[in-house]
Amino acid sequence: MTYQQHIPLRPFNTFGIEAEARHYCEIHSVSDLQAIARQQGDEPMHILGGGSNVLLTGPVQGRVLHIRIPGRNVEAVSGNTALVAAGAGENWHDFVQWCLAQSLGGLENLSLIPGSVGASPIQNIGAYGVELKDVFHSLEAVRLSDGELVTMDAADCAFGYRDSFFKREGKGRYAIVKVYFQLTTSKHRLRLDYGAIRDTLKEMNVAHPDIHDISRAIIQIRQSKLPDPALIGNAGSFFKNPETEADTWQRLSELHPGMPHFPLPDGRVKIPAGWLIEQCGWKGFREGDAGCYDKQALVLVNYGQATGQEILSLARRIAASVQERFGMVIEPEVNVW
Repeated sequence: MTYQQHIPLRPFNTFGIEAEARHYCEIHSVSDLQAIARQQGDEPMHILGGGSNVLLTGPVQGRVLHIRIPGRNVEAVSGNTALVAAGAGENWHDFVQWCLAQSLGGLENLSLIPGSVGASPIQNIGAYGVELKDVFHSLEAVRLSDGELVTMDAADCAFGYRDSFFKREGKGRYAIVKVYFQLTTSKHRLRLDYGAIRDTLKEMNVAHPDIHDISRAIIQIRQSKLPDPALIGNAGSFFKNPETEADTWQRLSELHPGMPHFPLPDGRVKIPAGWLIEQCGWKGFREGDAGCYDKQALVLVNYGQATGQEILSLARRIAASVQERFGMVIEPEVNVW
């Protein structure tokens, strides 16, 4: 465990925002985390993973616990299914690529998502027709009130669209230390029908794709739309795609012909937030160093020296304009500190 005071957090958040942690602890083991939890008083604790889904808006009071717990291995194989475990500090994309190297399927559509393994259940990360809950088995977490190690299954995690127990009732109460996944060893179920996957595979001259081809296609698609945080500060998609009732969608589609949408299993409809934002004229907008990316309106960016408050102010203005024009509320996917 590494403990320091007054540490700049710019290297640890993909927005590249300048902010200072009053107390900073780098956590490399479950026992480190338990020891901190058991000695902690009333000082608030903030869990930091890959820093790819957080917007820092000022100095962080309390203690920042930077989870760096490593490890990845196949725990068991039964028939066509493998139980795979990964430490919360593992880089998500590196873990996905490791699974592909073992010919394990299920995570390929989630390639190139930034962040850590430990953050993946919190957000119920998802992309191109797959969500984390589709491959989730269970997780281990330390309860911060007493340092107890607990195991949670999918029901305990209460997954929703970019949502989970850890963003609601469990917010700030647990730190995830290990995640278990159920992946396939053969006869993989390929998800090809979302977004531009089939078109990209065709461009790649792949007629009979496997899980490796899908991963490469996803990487190509994401790189064409999203800025590299090493070059332009960002946290990927800033807003969730709003969901609405079918009759509301029908009314909106009559007012706004051509509005894209995705029917949901429960009869509701999901509308791309990026399209709504673009229709309001924000795509490519820049004010100082805070802006809306010119290739994907869903992504807010820091062109160099923007503050977290400037990014947050822009996000609020964008959301207000979408609500005014379409009557729809778009909510941040990013956690604001």
